[in-house]
Amino acid sequence: MAQASACIDVPVSADIVWQLIGGFNSLPDWLPYIPKSEATEGGRVRHLANPNGETIAERLEKFDNAARSYSYSIIQSPFPVTNYLATISVHDKTGGSGCLVDWWGTFIAKGVSDNEASKLIQGIFEDGLKALAARFAPPRRVSLSAYSVQWFHLCEGS
Repeated sequence: MAQASACIDVPVSADIVWQLIGGFNSLPDWLPYIPKSEATEGGRVRHLANPNGETIAERLEKFDNAARSYSYSIIQSPFPVTNYLATISVHDKTGGSGCLVDWWGTFIAKGVSDNEASKLIQGIFEDGLKALAARFAPPRRVSLSAYSVQWFHLCEGS
C-alpha cells in the first residue's frame, strides 16, 4: 500500500483554520485545484470538478468536529489509485502561536508504481496546504529603496 502525507504551519488558530476547511464540501473555499463542489447523500458525498473538467467523487468516512478532523475515501477519480483513504486534521501548536494542518492518505497504485502514485498525491496535498497557508499569510510590505525613488523622479522628468 502506498502513502502520502504533508503538514504545514499556519499562523492563525486551529479554530480559524477549521472554520474554513472543516466543512466537507468547502474545498473550493481554499483549494484552487477544486473550483466546484456539489454535495449529495445528505452531505456525505462530494462531487468535485477540477480545472480540466474531470470529476472526483469522495465519501465522508469519519468526521470529528471536536478533534478538527475528517477522513474521506475516493469513489471516482482520474487518479491512478484505488482503496484511497485520507484524513485532514488541524491541531493547535504547542505554545499557542498558530496551528499545524496535517493531510495524509493511503491507497493502492493502479497502473503506475507506488512511487509515482505517492508523488502525485503528495503533490496534491502539498500544493493544497501551501494554498491554504497563503490565505492566512500576512500581507507583504513593499518598500522603495532610495535608488528606486531617484529612478522614479528621473523618469518622471523625461
